[in-house]
Amino acid sequence: MKFIGGKWKAVILYHLIEGAKRYNEIRKDIPTITERTLSLQLKQLEEDGIISRKVYTEKPPLVVEYALTDFGKTLLPVLNEITRWGDEAIANSKKITRN
Repeated sequence: MKFIGGKWKAVILYHLIEGAKRYNEIRKDIPTITERTLSLQLKQLEEDGIISRKVYTEKPPLVVEYALTDFGKTLLPVLNEITRWGDEAIANSKKITRN
């Protein structure tokens, strides 16, 4: 849980499943996260080797992309199960509130 614990890490990783994204793309995908929190979480995930950060400096503006590393991709089965569970939890909670 050290690697993916907390409120936002699994959410960030979920949005990187389909491929590399720029910071602003991730920010748009998760509108309720603060910029400070997103920056800190991305930095921690990078330090833990779960995501990579690639900076493109060929031409302005500077572009930074984040992507899952091979080590990060080993979390895909876990992330997919968490997503499946979350979808089922939403469906179950709707049934509970309707009854």
